[in-house]
Amino acid sequence: CWLPAAARSPRGPGPGPGHGSGLPSSRYRSPESLLDCAAKAVAEKWAFERVEERFERIPEPVQRRIVYWSFPRNEKEICMYSSFQLGTGDGLPFRRGIRLLETGCVENVLQVGFHLSGTVTEPATSSEPEVTHKVAISFDRCKITSVTCGCGNRDIFYCAHVVALSLYRIRKPEQVKLRLPISETLFQMNRDQLQKLVQYLITAHHTEVLPTAQKLADEILSSNSEINQVHGAPDPTAGASIDDDNCWHLDEDQVREQVKQFLSQGGYYGSGKQLNSMFAKVREMLRMRDSNGARMLTLITEQFMADPRLSLWRQQGTGMTDKCRQLWDELGALWVCVVLNPHCKSEEKSGWLKQLKKWGDMDICPLEDGNYGSELPNITNALPQITMLFVCAASDSLSRPRRTVFSRAVEACDLHWQDSHLQRIISSDYYMSPSYQREGESLLFSPQGLPLWLDHVPTACARVDALRSHGYSREALRLAVAIINTLRLQQQRQMDIYKHQKKELLQRGVTSTTNLEGWVGHPLDPIGCLFITLTETCRVDDDNTMDTGDCDPRPPVYHHVPVWGSPDAGESYLTLALEVALMGMGQQRIMPEGLYAQDKVCRNEEQIVAKLQELELDDLLVQTLRKQAIQLLEAGPFSGLGEVIHRESVPMHTFAKYLFSALLPHDADLAYKVALRAMRLPVLESSAGSGDVGHPHHGISIVPSRYPRWFTLGHLESQQCELASTMLTAAKGDMLRLRTVLEAIQKNIHSSSLIFKLAQDAFKIATPAESPPDITLLNVALELGLQVMRMTLSTLNWRRREMVRWLVTCATEVGLRALVSILQSWYTLFTPTEATSIVAATVMSHNTILRLSLDYPQREELASCARTLALQCAMKDPQNCALSALTLCEKDHIAFETAYQIVIDAASTGMTYSQLFTIARYMEHRGYPLRSFKLASLAMTHLNLAYNQDTHPAINDVLWACALSHSLGKNELAAIIPLVVKSVHCATVLSDILRRCTMTAPGLAGIPGRRNSGKLMSTDKAPLRQLLDATISAYINTTHSRLTHISPRHYGEFIEFLSKARETFLLAQDGHIQFAQFIDNLKQIYKGKKKLMMLVRERFG
Repeated sequence: CWLPAAARSPRGPGPGPGHGSGLPSSRYRSPESLLDCAAKAVAEKWAFERVEERFERIPEPVQRRIVYWSFPRNEKEICMYSSFQLGTGDGLPFRRGIRLLETGCVENVLQVGFHLSGTVTEPATSSEPEVTHKVAISFDRCKITSVTCGCGNRDIFYCAHVVALSLYRIRKPEQVKLRLPISETLFQMNRDQLQKLVQYLITAHHTEVLPTAQKLADEILSSNSEINQVHGAPDPTAGASIDDDNCWHLDEDQVREQVKQFLSQGGYYGSGKQLNSMFAKVREMLRMRDSNGARMLTLITEQFMADPRLSLWRQQGTGMTDKCRQLWDELGALWVCVVLNPHCKSEEKSGWLKQLKKWGDMDICPLEDGNYGSELPNITNALPQITMLFVCAASDSLSRPRRTVFSRAVEACDLHWQDSHLQRIISSDYYMSPSYQREGESLLFSPQGLPLWLDHVPTACARVDALRSHGYSREALRLAVAIINTLRLQQQRQMDIYKHQKKELLQRGVTSTTNLEGWVGHPLDPIGCLFITLTETCRVDDDNTMDTGDCDPRPPVYHHVPVWGSPDAGESYLTLALEVALMGMGQQRIMPEGLYAQDKVCRNEEQIVAKLQELELDDLLVQTLRKQAIQLLEAGPFSGLGEVIHRESVPMHTFAKYLFSALLPHDADLAYKVALRAMRLPVLESSAGSGDVGHPHHGISIVPSRYPRWFTLGHLESQQCELASTMLTAAKGDMLRLRTVLEAIQKNIHSSSLIFKLAQDAFKIATPAESPPDITLLNVALELGLQVMRMTLSTLNWRRREMVRWLVTCATEVGLRALVSILQSWYTLFTPTEATSIVAATVMSHNTILRLSLDYPQREELASCARTLALQCAMKDPQNCALSALTLCEKDHIAFETAYQIVIDAASTGMTYSQLFTIARYMEHRGYPLRSFKLASLAMTHLNLAYNQDTHPAINDVLWACALSHSLGKNELAAIIPLVVKSVHCATVLSDILRRCTMTAPGLAGIPGRRNSGKLMSTDKAPLRQLLDATISAYINTTHSRLTHISPRHYGEFIEFLSKARETFLLAQDGHIQFAQFIDNLKQIYKGKKKLMMLVRERFG
């Protein structure tokens, strides 16, 4: 019967001229002739030289068909060598080549034997004229073996012109002139024809070939020449010889150059993305079973090992960048894939092993887990007993040899595919246990008769990855299914073990059982490998499209594909993918050593969750999700969600957040149970808690003991916070659930900043802009805020002021009772300063009163609480709270008097002059001048102003205090001047005070009951006489002090200082005499300073 054309390769060459015509419809083609069938097979597998050696005479039509079918037939292969998998759209050579072909730019196409030539014209652009390039392509056994193009392209990819010519040959084979290899044509010529051909050839190209022609002629005529020792002559159009490698053309120099260039950019300018694209190209080649995959990987690795930064990092003892580490990881994983090729030759594997060992032995070779020695099991250590996967974490591990990024690939070289059980698994969908089992076969099959593969799990998954990577997708699926059946059985047996230990473990509340080797974050990425393998077959794609990078990546769409040979009709590869991802993520495992290994665990977890989120959950997937979630909750210490886990287990927060969101619409109780169980972070607790946080009898054990080896602790705590926030959002309006979530937060989260974030989140969700607030969630926000206050009360936190302000805002939203409560219990939440300056002040503000719409009794209740708080704070910390207390108590006479008395009592002991001056000014402003004077006087007793402190910040306060005393009257001035004289030794300040006191009469403030004379005060009488004498004395002392270390550049300034001193001296009755004596003394004492004394004489005589 005839098959539709779509059933074959849609772009493969047709049967050629004279074949396939005469059909009524172009949708159908005639069956291929036996000649074409044979020629296709020979053309793909045999070198033409082998055909010639095998048969003495090959008929010309047969030669023609072999030559015809020897050109590549699959456009995907051309695409592979002309575009990155993750390209930049229309700029890719493949896309440009298609455009050139479709716009008729390919001409003069000729195939001579195994050589294709033609011209490709680049159309003119606004900046470039039209250019025609000559293109030549050699090919052999359906592979392009060499390319040349006049454009001079230097790249790892074929240029657009080579692509255009290649696609022309694939799409329009009947329009290509086909000739046999040139040697066949020459064979048919006689001597005269041959001579004519040579002479015409030389004439046509004499400038290029004449020297070569003459040289060859000379050698042929010489009987001893090397050319005469060889039978026959080379023919570039006759295809490859038997000994030639049959592989696609790859410009090795360009691969080296590009990798070197990308590495030199150090991950900048998109070089990391480019290198990942090169890795993807290697995988693409492996999938097409192209030997250039391993060849290209070798070239890339050589350049990676030659990276000069490796020795630099090693010398400095610094770790490489995270992006660079990920590239090295991918390199190591690719080598595992290459050496696990199920059909590679032993000599190939030996060569790779030798090369890998050579790289691994170099001291600059990066280690498997960064700067730390690995404690992971050897890749080939298969574990015969399922339960042996779980070992005691506390036991001393054996010292392991140095492990590099190539160690796993080296170990994988020891693996083989000859195991008969393995062969049967990957070769049949219906391989089941026989009706009777020989001894030892019980380990090979599940109780249901399904085949198991009892290998070390990451190693088994590496096999799956290798099968898939080398294009054996069906075989990879079969092995993946066998591995999952093994994991299921293992999970069931673990649950059986736990049932017998449950009582004892729950009593102890801790377990030493854990898995030293986690599957998530493992260098071989076993879970990711199984997930991709299983979901790939369920992906809804257009099979005819090629990934050339010219379209935006769209999220994948999946559908259920039944598992071939499965006894469960409802089982699909998609349900298996979800199940194995959940098993792997839920595995209880120890946190690995080292920053990079821990970071990789977190990153890999997020990658798997991102893939899971691409699945659209239908009934089948939800059923799988529920079943696996329940099993993880009940699996005890073997599950990260079990009731009892190891103290240093990797937390489940990220995983549980996914489970919670996925389960919530379908089974809310289960969703909350999973999320609440996962909230714990035992490494931060003094002793691991036992059981579910949903049980109220479990005490809150929180004494954080941070482990320095947990480098990712900050990230893990933020994920814990995200999980809590997700639950709070979902529980809005449900008091019972909110209370349970709140208890879990209070028990398990130990970071005040994160609890504060949760409180803010809850507050934001509880107070939407367009609708009334949710009081249940508001109360949770307030309770979390109160916990933050208690946690940060005695510790330094740069966000503390923000936290306090936020709490008052939150309490205001909750209502009057919440505000009264925080005011009454302020000492457990705030410092005295915070309580008075922020809390009470905000509560008593006009905005708060309006916001709460309080009536008079409610306002009075709030005010009374605020005043009580203010007085308590003033007693506890008068220095910082006295002023705030006075302000808060202004409207209540008794409270105000009490606050004032607290200040007076504290003034002599605990308060500074600046605090007292501030309160004194406040008192004056409020109309209490005498109280202000008293406080100013007390402040003066604490002050000491030296002779040279003429810019001291307290000077303004001193001047204000003296002005206040002067305004009150002579008695107050007489009282404060002795204090000023005792405290202030700076001459300029004293002279300023003296000048101000003599300008106006004292007592202008007009204190009731006092009479003022209205006369100016004399400096000859008390109290100003004492001030004048002190000022003169200060000038004399300051003068001597300044002259001790004076430099010539300060002479002018010093003369001005003496002029001010003279003004003060002259205020005294005998001041001119005192000043003259003072100047004479200076001249006598400092006569050595001749220039200065000359200036003194010039000014003062």
